Amino acid sequence: MRKIDIFDTTLRDGEQSAGINLNTAEKIEIARQLERFGATIIESGFPAASPGDFDAVKRIAGTVKNSIVTGLARSVESDISTAWEALKGGEQPHVHIFLATSPIHMEHKLMKTPEQVLETAVASVKYAKKFFPLVQWSAEDASRSDPEFLVRIIREVIKAGATTINLPDTVGYATPAEYGAMFKYVSENVIGIENVKLSAHCHNDLGMATANTLAAIENGATQVEGTINGIGERAGNVALEEIAVALHIRKQIYEIETGIELKEIKRTSQLVSQLTGSLIQPNKAVVGKNAFAHESGIHQDGMLKNPLTYEIITPELIGDASTELVLGKHSGRHAFKDRAIKMGFELSDEKLNKAFIEFKKLADSKKEIVEDDLFVLLTDQQINEKDVPVYELESVQVHYGTANIPTATASAHGPDGQLVRDSATGAGSVEAIFNSLERIVAGKVHILDYRVTSIGKGRDALGEAVINMTYDGETVTGRDVAQDVLEATAKAYLNAVNRQLVKKGQKASVVTA
Repeated sequence: MRKIDIFDTTLRDGEQSAGINLNTAEKIEIARQLERFGATIIESGFPAASPGDFDAVKRIAGTVKNSIVTGLARSVESDISTAWEALKGGEQPHVHIFLATSPIHMEHKLMKTPEQVLETAVASVKYAKKFFPLVQWSAEDASRSDPEFLVRIIREVIKAGATTINLPDTVGYATPAEYGAMFKYVSENVIGIENVKLSAHCHNDLGMATANTLAAIENGATQVEGTINGIGERAGNVALEEIAVALHIRKQIYEIETGIELKEIKRTSQLVSQLTGSLIQPNKAVVGKNAFAHESGIHQDGMLKNPLTYEIITPELIGDASTELVLGKHSGRHAFKDRAIKMGFELSDEKLNKAFIEFKKLADSKKEIVEDDLFVLLTDQQINEKDVPVYELESVQVHYGTANIPTATASAHGPDGQLVRDSATGAGSVEAIFNSLERIVAGKVHILDYRVTSIGKGRDALGEAVINMTYDGETVTGRDVAQDVLEATAKAYLNAVNRQLVKKGQKASVVTA
């Protein structure tokens, strides 16, 4: 069977989704899971974009060993040099260079002629080859480019040393027939194309990203690019879990191997959703919570007689076998550690002890603790970093009645350890909490988006709060969990503030009442 490579861009293109702000620890955790997932290449960020991105890419390149780590660069020497400094410690240093080739992009964005674009592309690849053994070159907006110009520029960048050619449907404009035809045309007309990888990168603006990616595979693509859960700019990228499962379920048609560990799909999807705060729609293919639900009586009858009547994918295939009671309040530290290891976590003794303490607190108040609960507790400890300036919630109290004005009193420790308490009113309990916390933290806050969801089932389920806001003019996302959604809300608010302070590398001053 033919083998294709899986290029994951969750940490680069995926993080460009509106409202997603990952810190370095979270990026490293996702990268480790993508390695378990079996991604051939992990695009870990855009090193020249910011010091934070540079640090994350460098640390991921030094951590991941079984996947190739790459970073994005514009077709300028400074970007490529910065990428080399971040990626040179990787097992196989790889850089991803892009340059637009469509008439509309060349004229209105680059303000260059086709000849100037060709010259820039060749020069950037030649420069990258001075450092990188693996150079991927992308023709941005390839699906709206002139086919003859594509052939010409691809031929020249291959001569310059490119090892992978990527043909993106950057704005999700192509149909499967058009996108497949482009790959066929390039494969048949570019001298030397057989010596490089040919990659597909599809966006989902018209809902055709999966179909377009499969069309590219049918017409010669040897690498596909996408993200977990299909996150990404605008309507997102192709969802890699959909491609992996489609190629597996229909392997008699495609005869393709990907090397993806299908049993890691559920965990990878869950981790990305939790850390990005990006919810998975219930009817999302493969990983949505309704993907294996059958409500119709006819469907249920068929399932009881033979599951194959209505279920082409099993939960077990993607590692989604249901687990009821996992651990209880009488479970000991050894059983807790064993479960953590089986779930794929690698925690230091200190972090494991902290997670165990949180588990015991939860077990005292929650009747049943399931794997989803443990996943949240263990993940939070795994990505927790020491020695950062933080506001830590001490308590929050809300007075609410339909005939009264909602009032919240919050107290929190600041970075210098001082405990500050303040109160405020609001149109509702949540706004009152926000207003009281804004009087505690040093900075101007504007809430952009807020939501709470349950983790697991039942009236005692954990509640997760996700807040997207601006803090001193910078957009940041915070999240946290608690059994009480108002407590989770207050914690998520402070988590967002803390993340922005860490990002800036500033110590926060405490505002006294």
